[in-house]
Amino acid sequence: MDTSFIKGIVPPIVTPMTKDEKLDEQAFRDQIEWMIEGGITGLLVFGSNGEFYMLEEDEMEAILGIALEQVKGRVPIYMGIGAIRTSKCIRLARMAVQLGVQGISILQPMFLKLTEEELKTHLVAIAESVSQTPVLLYNNPGRTGYAMSQNLVYWMAHNIPNVVGMKDSSGDLTQTEEFVRRNADVGFKVFCGKDTLIYAGLCVGCVGAVTSTSNFAAALVWSIYEKYIAGDLTGSKEAQFALNPLRLQMDSSSFPVATKDYANLVGRKVGQPMLPNLPSPPIQMEKFAQLLNVEGLM
Repeated sequence: MDTSFIKGIVPPIVTPMTKDEKLDEQAFRDQIEWMIEGGITGLLVFGSNGEFYMLEEDEMEAILGIALEQVKGRVPIYMGIGAIRTSKCIRLARMAVQLGVQGISILQPMFLKLTEEELKTHLVAIAESVSQTPVLLYNNPGRTGYAMSQNLVYWMAHNIPNVVGMKDSSGDLTQTEEFVRRNADVGFKVFCGKDTLIYAGLCVGCVGAVTSTSNFAAALVWSIYEKYIAGDLTGSKEAQFALNPLRLQMDSSSFPVATKDYANLVGRKVGQPMLPNLPSPPIQMEKFAQLLNVEGLM
């Protein structure tokens, strides 16, 4: 199975919406083009910042189809799956593969706190339902309330052939490093899932990062990866340090509205978050604008 494309900067694209919460198709297409021009090497549709938990299955199918049509194979597209019910996840995965995605990303179910055996059963069932398609695990304990353990990831990487990598959003660099170290023998590919740790993740063996900040600072985020690969470690670290204040300020807003707030401030016109989320209050927007101005992004 070819996994050579699994690398670089892969943003979880926001889903631009109109005031009546319908997809703003032109804004979505424009956002894709803008990020590709900024240097991204892949696109995650329905990541956390894509508000997947707000969308119905028919909406997801239509949006994914538009993304594939717009990208036209220029970068790989991954489908993010985060539903709770296993059968729904399987249905979404098969739909995505039928439409033509290059990879599937599976988040551990939210709200439930599964045992290790329950989570393994869930992940295996989804992966085996699309056995010819690369699958990435998505470890996000901050949003789901529990983590994928080192032993579970090791077992999946060594026993399920199409589980070829993961995104680790634990924010714990030791955990990320161990996911890399323990599974290196099978070519397992780890993406860093924390935008503040892109440089550090690359230093411990990550193949890239899944980055929400690429929705409004694509070229800056790309430069962290590009400079690291070129051997300019100082330049890569400096770009990381330039990005960090922007990302850290996002935590003052409710999740995930800050990504759209920033994107709108730099002229991306991605609309408001879906209710019950609301845009950040004016005082927070002022702080976002100040940070964007410091980095010359406004």
